[in-house]
Amino acid sequence: MEKQTSKRATIVKHTGSHYLVSDLPNWELTQCTVRGKLRLKGVKTTNPIAVGDIVDYDLQDDGTGIITRIHPRTNYIIRKSTNLSRQAHIIAANIDLAFIVATLDFPQTPLAFIDRFLVTCEAYRVPVKIILNKSDLNTNISENVRDFIELYNSAGYSTIEISCITGHNIDLLRDECDGKVTLFSGISGVGKSTLINTLDNTLHLRTKEISEYHLQGKHTTTYYEIHPLHSGGFVIDTPGIRGFGLLEIEPEELSHYFPEMLKVLDKCRFAPCTHTHEPGCAVKEAVDNGVIATDRYVSYLGMLEEEGKYR
Repeated sequence: MEKQTSKRATIVKHTGSHYLVSDLPNWELTQCTVRGKLRLKGVKTTNPIAVGDIVDYDLQDDGTGIITRIHPRTNYIIRKSTNLSRQAHIIAANIDLAFIVATLDFPQTPLAFIDRFLVTCEAYRVPVKIILNKSDLNTNISENVRDFIELYNSAGYSTIEISCITGHNIDLLRDECDGKVTLFSGISGVGKSTLINTLDNTLHLRTKEISEYHLQGKHTTTYYEIHPLHSGGFVIDTPGIRGFGLLEIEPEELSHYFPEMLKVLDKCRFAPCTHTHEPGCAVKEAVDNGVIATDRYVSYLGMLEEEGKYR
């Protein structure tokens, strides 16, 4: 008869029905599987167990484990599944800090993508900052860089310019990651894997060049995976994605996840207010007066009009 010992650990990688776990901050990997169906109440997702989840597992005589329980999540990042629009995919759970990695050119990250990611982080209580990567390529578009940073600083977000070529702000980013579980996400081609490799040269995550014809990145990260950093902390590398569909956010709640809108919501004449056509709307007035950026307001309107359609 097999001797079973119950243990607790964090999911650090999953590939189909197989998982690797470790009791962070220790780095001792155990391969696990799930016996039967293990579902979280009220959450219908394509991956009921996500990287970052804290689980209990029974250790078997052969050194593998069987997951028996998922602990409640402190937070998570979720998006609509690309294949099943009514289902969701959890990118990662129990995140101390998320970075949305963006580039202004080669490829250009759509503002709508960034704003959807930021809204999701606000809705699910994930601290988030923006990385403007490949700053060495931005010398000819310095005005665009200033506009981008001002756009998000005025909304309440920190933006860090990074260059893996020159090393600009790499040490600052290491300090940000130290002692935390940090997630890096963005569209394909923005250099997430190269950035993580630069943070720790003992890591050798696969990278590929961008297609000059399509100006899009090629998917190099296949699985969601946590990696330990030699300088301290852990990073979650994620596959590049080209769309970010919002989920479980009601239209009347959406403006609450725009920090610059939240500051003026209580001044609207009517409640609830959609901030589209109502008279006496403080949000529209703030947009007209330049207090709220027009680009952010346009993103908000686009999300309102999404009406369940995946983008």
